Amino acid sequence: MESVQGLADWLAALPPLGIYGVLFAVSYLENIVPPIWGDTLIVLCGWLVGIGTIAFVPTVAIATLGGSLGFMTLYAVGHRLDEAIADPTRLRWIPRGPLAAAERWLKRWGMGVVVANRFLAGGRSVVSLLAGASRLPVLRTTIWATLSALLWCALLVAAGSWVGTRWDIVLNALGTYGKVITALVGGIVLIGAVRWVRGRRGRRAAPQETEKTPP
Repeated sequence: MESVQGLADWLAALPPLGIYGVLFAVSYLENIVPPIWGDTLIVLCGWLVGIGTIAFVPTVAIATLGGSLGFMTLYAVGHRLDEAIADPTRLRWIPRGPLAAAERWLKRWGMGVVVANRFLAGGRSVVSLLAGASRLPVLRTTIWATLSALLWCALLVAAGSWVGTRWDIVLNALGTYGKVITALVGGIVLIGAVRWVRGRRGRRAAPQETEKTPP
């Protein structure tokens, strides 16, 4: 928590415009560079809202804008990636089977996954990339991704404002939440991978059994 305290002290020393600028940059970059402490910074900004340094509405709006733009940036990357994967001579190191299965899953659940993406700790970047690769409608994706960011950011800012200097309570809760969500997502991915491997083996075995069957 000492590093978080240092970040809080540094933020508190900035003028309001500086705080908003840092908030926007980090909210945008955390989608592209996930290890960035995006949620931590938003909680700390909530604390600054609580003590009157900055205002609630612009804080939520700026964090939402940064998060939404970051999501759509990776959406565009995923769109281009899908074009490259469609060419069998490019990006051969990417396994086509699991990626195609993930895209089918996202197309099935569509905007529900996009709305939930901000609440999926550790999976936000993956969702945005797959949304682009699956070619989900741009306008609808933008709207629902923005709504997801708005709900999440408003929740964190409100929580940070409410607990005041005890923002460690919120951060500890976020840490526990992140571990649970990561475990659930990891379990789903593992199950999907096992099913894909078994299905692939079954498809390979079927022609061999047909060849062995006597006329």
